[in-house]
Amino acid sequence: MVAYFDRFLRRHLNAVRLARWGRPDGAAHPGPIVVYCNHPAWWDAVTLILLGARLFPGRIHHAPFDADALERYAVFRRMGAFGVDLDSRRGAAQFLSASRAILGRPGRMLWITAQGRFADVRARPLGLRPGVARLPEIAPDALVLPLALEYAFWEERGAEAFAAFGTPIPAADLLALPRPARLARLEADLGATLDRLSADVIAREPGRFVGLVSGAKGVGGVYDSWRRLRALMAGRRFDAAHRAAGEAKRP
Repeated sequence: MVAYFDRFLRRHLNAVRLARWGRPDGAAHPGPIVVYCNHPAWWDAVTLILLGARLFPGRIHHAPFDADALERYAVFRRMGAFGVDLDSRRGAAQFLSASRAILGRPGRMLWITAQGRFADVRARPLGLRPGVARLPEIAPDALVLPLALEYAFWEERGAEAFAAFGTPIPAADLLALPRPARLARLEADLGATLDRLSADVIAREPGRFVGLVSGAKGVGGVYDSWRRLRALMAGRRFDAAHRAAGEAKRP
């Protein structure tokens, strides 16, 4: 399934980029790892699957998923998703019960779109669901990682996905705070990571990122076939990208 989604991303996005400063610390943490992130787009689930496979290959991954949506996208069950009713007290109990079982086993990793709804990357406050602040009580040996996600169009027809991990937080440090302060700390750390990532996205400098996936370039179809033929006739290597690698930006 990871290979399928890798091909899916390559077909529909231009690139998935990880900020150079945002590589995850703590991948070798002996206890469980919790990644909590914002939720800007439908693409988040696929992006998280790719990040987990590429950056945490030795872990077993799980994620809460809206129960109704999971009925429509049942394939995610095979990849560690578990259904949660986001709009009820019963759903909160489901989330905590499943998280306790997952984080109590070795080598596990929990990925949470902690806003619980689609939200613009610029929206503040982030409005994280309070359940994420309960996880240190369940797994005090966990490492908690903020993850910022953003999507934008640069110079190709396909969108770019951008990601950056923030500074890891030992769950024991969070556990020392009362729940409201704990949630505020989680929001502040994720917000700071989002702001730093957005500054790099706005700069449009590929060198600030590591490419995890590179998709198809160019327009495709008849137009790119003609461009390819012209390059062949001129003895040039054809590059479908809007701006070839190393080519300076036009003023």
